[in-house]
Amino acid sequence: MQLAVPVLHTTIARHGPSRHGKVRDIYEFGDRLLIVATDRISAFDYVLGSGIPDKGKVLTQISTFWFERTTRIVANHVLSTDPREYPEEARPDADMLAGRSMLVRRTAPLPIECVARGYLSGSGWKDYAATGAVCGIRLPAGLCESDRLPSPIFTPATKAESGHDLNIGEAEAGRLVGPSVLARARALTLQLYAEGAAHAESRGIIVADTKFEFGLLPDDGRPDEHRLIVIDEMLTPDSSRFWPRDSYRPGRPQPSFDKQFVRDYLEAIKWNKQPPVPSLPDEVVAKTREKYVEAFRRLTGRELA
Repeated sequence: MQLAVPVLHTTIARHGPSRHGKVRDIYEFGDRLLIVATDRISAFDYVLGSGIPDKGKVLTQISTFWFERTTRIVANHVLSTDPREYPEEARPDADMLAGRSMLVRRTAPLPIECVARGYLSGSGWKDYAATGAVCGIRLPAGLCESDRLPSPIFTPATKAESGHDLNIGEAEAGRLVGPSVLARARALTLQLYAEGAAHAESRGIIVADTKFEFGLLPDDGRPDEHRLIVIDEMLTPDSSRFWPRDSYRPGRPQPSFDKQFVRDYLEAIKWNKQPPVPSLPDEVVAKTREKYVEAFRRLTGRELA
């Protein structure tokens, strides 16, 4: 199969984005934002020289699926994913934007990541192995790597523009956002995780952990916690650990639907995780794309548009 050329940089009306992250380019249109998910991929805190074709489409279309599915739990920032409904300046670039972009309401994003963990993995496993707790939450003794937790836990983290997010306790998170907003964000995080994990498991995928972002709508006289909506992305292979249910075995790391092939390759070539960043061979690009698309198909029951 001939892969499409990855979209690594975007322009709209010949202008670059107002700002960008590792994956997304953001264009500002007053009280609206146009978020475009590129095919850039990062590993070990660096954006690599190669992209993964259609990765941005997978992220956008999985997020759209979840945003639509969870509106009964919490409102979200999506206004439209149809380029014909975008601001006039963006419409000439409809072909590039189709399937990988969304027009959203501008919010004031909370300065924390809201993480839900249902299984013991990643930094949570390292924390537990060293202290018997995850982010200060004491867990039963004798758990193994990748074990299912007795119940999902909420572990907020800082947002890092570069480098890793840092886990913080609820006390520190409360100081950053206020106790009432944190309580609402905590409840929504666990509710959204429960909804997502149950659906994913029915499709053969375990959601080991995931992170959500929330933003505040403009002040309309309501308390802050009532103006909280979910933003950014939702339950994607970039923001979550997705494991195949049929190969799940606690006591070891699990195969996953994400950047595993990329990380394995970078470790194999003994990259020192410093610039210059390497590019990826075609085989690694193709296998990584395959995993992202497989996760999309399993979760949504749809073909990628």
